[in-house]
Amino acid sequence: MQVLPDRYVSLINNLELLARQVVEGFLIGLHKSPFHGFSVEFSEHRLYNPGESTRHIDWRVFARTDRLYTKKYEEETNLRCQLVLDCSSSMYFPEDDQKSVRKIDFSVMSAAAIMYLLRRQRDAFSLATFSDQLSYTSETRSGLVHYRQLLARLAQLRNKPSGRMQSAAAAALHELADKIHRRSLVVIFTDFLENMDPRGIDALFSALQHLRHNKHEVIVFFVADYPREVWLEYDNRPYRFVDLESGEQVKVQPRQVQAVYQSSMQELLNALRLRCAQYRVDLVEADISRGFEQVLLPFLVKRQKAN
Repeated sequence: MQVLPDRYVSLINNLELLARQVVEGFLIGLHKSPFHGFSVEFSEHRLYNPGESTRHIDWRVFARTDRLYTKKYEEETNLRCQLVLDCSSSMYFPEDDQKSVRKIDFSVMSAAAIMYLLRRQRDAFSLATFSDQLSYTSETRSGLVHYRQLLARLAQLRNKPSGRMQSAAAAALHELADKIHRRSLVVIFTDFLENMDPRGIDALFSALQHLRHNKHEVIVFFVADYPREVWLEYDNRPYRFVDLESGEQVKVQPRQVQAVYQSSMQELLNALRLRCAQYRVDLVEADISRGFEQVLLPFLVKRQKAN
């Protein structure tokens, strides 16, 4: 289980600073990896196109790289990105440790980091949230005021809502597909917990197909606490498991059902992988017990393809 370092505990309410630290650390890592080219692509420059005015060429970059880049400005937008967060009660797992990263914390911080990357590139972005319905949608912009307004909205999501909020991802995504009128990259953070049976999967992929039919690129992050939710790794003693959305409870000793549970989860994951491949939807299995690179690199790759 990932535990927030003390410096992150104190910074969690300042998503702008946290997002910048996450992204800059990630980009430094790219310089040292086979993916170092992405750090150039994700600067505030674009390649010079022959025939354009030379007025905005960055000659310092040319001196370092021997390649012509032009500086980008606020009105230049190459991409529109719609970030979508599942805010149902199950996303607030785990509840038992104040220093643990919950699924909603991981999703909020990932979304904030992606917004920071997008703003660096002068791309436009928007935010949508849902639980039992589509509860919030923003305009799609690239400005500083818009960016900070959405950071404030993300910070608010960390406060668990009163009552039990069930998820209705399929209906929310259908509604969202009808609202997005220009081709976009749609990035979804959800835990799929309402889609554990074939009918649920069919409904979800009908909504994802709706987005794809409208020419949107789609990347879905399956957000889960893998040790506890996928592998069922608990101490060998009785536990009472509570469904955070319905309130249903069951008392069981995890080791007695672990093999069957893991088999069922593997079947679900295999079904998700297969269907995503069929619908040309990028599926990323985001384990909250790991770092943010598992989100940022797939997003960056997808963004390159979407342009």
